[in-house]
Amino acid sequence: MARTAKKKWSQDVTEHSDALDLEANVFEQKDPRKIAHSLKQSAEHSDRRKSSPYRSAMSMLTFYINRAGKNLPEAQKHILEQAKGELRREFGRD
Repeated sequence: MARTAKKKWSQDVTEHSDALDLEANVFEQKDPRKIAHSLKQSAEHSDRRKSSPYRSAMSMLTFYINRAGKNLPEAQKHILEQAKGELRREFGRD
């Protein structure tokens, strides 16, 4: 079976997380503040998460960065790394 025909488990997690209902294409945005704000909103409104909103949001962001790996363009990786700092600020943890 061709690998491209199979859906990757990491894509499934990102699209159907049991902890957060993510905004569509949130990780493809070009503004780190918008990414952080969207993740914060998702984490705070979720009643399925198992840890704090901050940990859930940061975990999902880190998970996406790690799983995208070499397929993630360097410019977008930089934006997502900046979003981590913005997320810390959003939660008052800077």
